[in-house]
Amino acid sequence: MTQPKTDPRVLRTRKLIMESFIKLSSKKEFKDITVKDLTAEAMINRATFYYHFEDKYDLLDKTLSEVLSINLESINFNNSKLDEDSMMNIFKALASFQQSLHNRCQVEYETELAPIVREQLEIIFYQLLVNQYTNVEKQVLKVTAVFLSWGIHGASVEWRKNSSHISSEKFIKSALPYIMSGIDFKHNR
Repeated sequence: MTQPKTDPRVLRTRKLIMESFIKLSSKKEFKDITVKDLTAEAMINRATFYYHFEDKYDLLDKTLSEVLSINLESINFNNSKLDEDSMMNIFKALASFQQSLHNRCQVEYETELAPIVREQLEIIFYQLLVNQYTNVEKQVLKVTAVFLSWGIHGASVEWRKNSSHISSEKFIKSALPYIMSGIDFKHNR
């Protein structure tokens, strides 16, 4: 009989696999990490790995999504609106995520990371826009969320690569009024 995926043993094993993946990521490039490497590092068998993850790409997706979610967890998006404070909080959380991933993983994961981050951000931005602009077409809000997710992700990558000597808050602060006025649907009709 298989255990439910919320069983504490299952959760511990899943966490162990993710931690093993992060540890291996500090030594090897993603393309060179094998399921055999992961099972050896976590001291589990292949069946256990495949019980939790479809393959190493699924593991990467779920690990990065979880780490990003933890960084964004402090922000309540259900009742919030998209304003300078929420944009600042999202950018700071994303910059912190980028920096912690860069510190833990010695190799670049930009190619694998970018779609995961943008998808998470798109969901968040869409929720914030829907909360705030009830009279705007959902498709317009969806497209706006896509633009925002690509933009803020790109800005966080730029900050990490070229400007991390200044705080993420200082990096984004001067641009926020212009960003926010550009997405104010009340004044842009």
